[in-house]
Amino acid sequence: MTTMTNASVREFKMPDVGEGLTEAEILKWYVQPGDTVTDGQVVCEVETAKAAVELPIPYDGVVRALHFPEGTTVDVGTSIIAVDVSGGAAPAEEAAPPAPDTAAEPEPESKGSGRQPVLVGYGVATSSTRRRPRKPAAGAQPELNGHTPAPAAPVEPAPAPAAGPVDGGQRPLAKPPVRKLAKDLGVDLTTVVPTGPDGIITRDDVHAAARPKAPEPQAPATTPAPAPAQAAPAPVAYDTARETRVPVKGVRKATAAAMVGSAFTAPHVTEFVTVDVTRTMKLVEELKQDKEFAGLRVNPLLLIAKALLVAIRRNPEINASWDEAAQEIVLKHYVNLGIAAATPRGLIVPNIKDAHAKTLPQLAESLGELVSTAREGKTSPSAMQGGTVTITNVGVFGVDTGTPILNPGESAILAVGAIKLQPWVHKGKVKPRQVTTLALSFDHRLVDGELGSKVLADVAAVLEQPKRLITWA
Repeated sequence: MTTMTNASVREFKMPDVGEGLTEAEILKWYVQPGDTVTDGQVVCEVETAKAAVELPIPYDGVVRALHFPEGTTVDVGTSIIAVDVSGGAAPAEEAAPPAPDTAAEPEPESKGSGRQPVLVGYGVATSSTRRRPRKPAAGAQPELNGHTPAPAAPVEPAPAPAAGPVDGGQRPLAKPPVRKLAKDLGVDLTTVVPTGPDGIITRDDVHAAARPKAPEPQAPATTPAPAPAQAAPAPVAYDTARETRVPVKGVRKATAAAMVGSAFTAPHVTEFVTVDVTRTMKLVEELKQDKEFAGLRVNPLLLIAKALLVAIRRNPEINASWDEAAQEIVLKHYVNLGIAAATPRGLIVPNIKDAHAKTLPQLAESLGELVSTAREGKTSPSAMQGGTVTITNVGVFGVDTGTPILNPGESAILAVGAIKLQPWVHKGKVKPRQVTTLALSFDHRLVDGELGSKVLADVAAVLEQPKRLITWA
């Protein structure tokens, strides 16, 4: 274990593969201790709240240790692999030193190395059901694959200065979920004694601060109470034969947090319009035969996307966001068009950068690439950042329409319903026509009814008379 502190051993830390992400789950290791790696070689695949990402190693050397098994969720900035960059061979005893409490760790990892690749969102190794290892108590150092993380040792004595409440002059260090827990339990974080690394307050610290409040007068009599309270509900809270509980994590967790935040932050308004899209459907069929669109994905969504871009050009104020901190409306002179996509990992919203500047064939190409990448589970975090307006096509599920929730940071989202053959008054006569219903949700803080109505009406007008794509463009 002393070799882990050798100058020739480099510790590769979990990077922030997206903006502001705090953790990632290790899905699969592509290397094992003793393997030789080169600069840029992919060593593992991790899943964040936004996407599955392959991590390349930034230097040459020999793998000394993998600090975490597959299925473990690791904080950003935590070392996950040690590589000896001196070029020497790895001593056998370094690969797997005896450790009674972790002797069984490498076994599931070696089994996992023989798995076949699967789509993100489906099955992972047996070890993937394991929870993130709990932070060790003072004086206890966990060992994984024979390595005790070097930075952890000096941090353990830190509780000494934190014997009292957090200094009121500084904001206590705690992650958002811990702050929410403290708020729910009525705990003042400035009074909590932190035990986490670098003085970070953990969930256990909050529970410890909350626990004495009620039973304090009868401390001896009530100390056993927490144990039954935790142990009793877990085994009997639900019928295991008829219920399945799935941990909320990854894309589902991020989506839930984003939707709750959006729904209770931005005042949503939704307007609807039913439109005859018969001419648009005819144009779709014509474009499929056009050699300029050969090999490209041509469908109604392509023309709906183009119609929305035309509507935004005519009403640019819709393409904006609300800056609460600065109390400003941010008008954006570019359109990063988000397309909601259902994937095995959950709903994601990648966006087409600078969609406003693309021709129709270029837009078709970008849509095809976006859909293919999403289905393969390879959408990068950067592809899901910076969106300005979104389209969600619920019609592919046979749904007439819906009231979509805004993507955080955007002011509008267009829902497209199913296109159906319906009786419609056309040129004074009732005829069967291709009809759909559009729904536009917008942030009423910066988009009033007039602006929202104009945008929705323009989209409908283009779809009813596609020639407006030329006259209005």
